[in-house]
Amino acid sequence: MTSDCVKELIESFSHMAPDELLDLVVRCAAAVGGTPYAGFVEVDPLQVRARLSHVLIPQDDRLGVRAWLQESDVLKELAVSSGPLLVARDPSLGAPGFLSVPVPLATRDLAHLWVAGGRFTDREEHLLGRLALACGRALEASRGLEAAARMLRSVHAFTV
Repeated sequence: MTSDCVKELIESFSHMAPDELLDLVVRCAAAVGGTPYAGFVEVDPLQVRARLSHVLIPQDDRLGVRAWLQESDVLKELAVSSGPLLVARDPSLGAPGFLSVPVPLATRDLAHLWVAGGRFTDREEHLLGRLALACGRALEASRGLEAAARMLRSVHAFTV
């Protein structure tokens, strides 16, 4: 009986992996921004480098967002930024329109949630910021549940 209860607890704690949650967050960010482009950027502890992770970019990438992210200085700016970053859409410069907000995380280095491919206003910045705040809390909780599940697996190993 104890073993079944612990196993059930492990399963409920392991329901959604952090990577699955990040993928869902990125899809929600795209919906909030009204664009098919979104992603998550992780910044190293020294705030020198930023790297793209969990990117949602359409296969045809009509706006060239993938190339723009790599070729522009936006990742360098995100590495040192702790606030929102807005780059206006300017086709003559190849800028697709970009909005990024920080994701508050206590157990991880700095991160940003971004959308691209639109003409973003204060409304999108506010909504994306609220989404980032909620997602930061959910990611922290997910990691906490993942750690708890690991501990419970060791308890379960001794109760079977």
